[in-house]
Amino acid sequence: MLIRIPSGWEIPEREATPEGLFGRRRVLRGLSATAGALLARPAWSQGPEPAPTPAPKTLSSERNTRHDVEMGALTLELAATHYNNFYEFTEKKDVFRHVEKFETRPWTVEVTGLVAKPRTYGIEDLLKMPLEERHYRFRCVEAWYMNVPWVGFPLRRLLEAAEPLPKARYVRFFSFLAPEQAPGQKVKSYRWPYYEALTLPEAMNELTLATVGVYGKELTKQNGAPFRVIAPWKYGYKGAKSVVRIELVEKRPGTFWNDLQPREYAFESNVDPKVPHIRWSQAQERHIDMTGNRPTLPYNGYGQWVAGLYS
Repeated sequence: MLIRIPSGWEIPEREATPEGLFGRRRVLRGLSATAGALLARPAWSQGPEPAPTPAPKTLSSERNTRHDVEMGALTLELAATHYNNFYEFTEKKDVFRHVEKFETRPWTVEVTGLVAKPRTYGIEDLLKMPLEERHYRFRCVEAWYMNVPWVGFPLRRLLEAAEPLPKARYVRFFSFLAPEQAPGQKVKSYRWPYYEALTLPEAMNELTLATVGVYGKELTKQNGAPFRVIAPWKYGYKGAKSVVRIELVEKRPGTFWNDLQPREYAFESNVDPKVPHIRWSQAQERHIDMTGNRPTLPYNGYGQWVAGLYS
């Protein structure tokens, strides 16, 4: 289980070093009594290599700088595509080893619920949308962050095309369900498939990105291929990966982590340095290369575009 209260001798998972992300630190602090064993190779090279998969296709996109904030250099692609939380498979440095059986073609995304014109899109349709590249800060609830160049288009284009009805107030997202392809979905204590939600104004906000690519190419499987949602002012788990259905509803729906642990994972989950997680502070954040901490910014630095949603 991901969400649990650790024993007194354990360090929090968020404090475990993602060893060797840039070849600088190769100390494994596993959550075990034998933590601290030195490793000779970077984190993603431990154990047998996964079966080779076709390289993601390059995408044509325009760079959108309108939403740029101070964020420093982009995270190295190798790091961002080899350090992921995707519990349908596993977590952290091993996700990319377990996705070879995951089939992302054919793939459809349904927009349904309280809409006048329900739609179903093939992933090929979404890839034909006018695409743009946005450099976003990506902040995990575990207090680490990346700087990532996502490729996609505003989610509101899909929502507007479906014509939300006046009663629609929330947007639900459902990920795929295929336990024969995703070993983590065999864990019965989780309520698969993964489900998340935003308010309709949040989903319609100009920052919310219907995401089909990363680093100029189609999304890798471990990064949520072939279609995911990014809301950069919220903790990362609010952006559902490998989405197959979008549903507009009237009443506030449950969400995956909030239903499991409401005291730890709020429905809103905006990045806020003043609101600690029940087991750690959110006042500081660290890059996944472990080069140092910096202060966490309200709304992850995107307040000028989203603060008005909560006034």
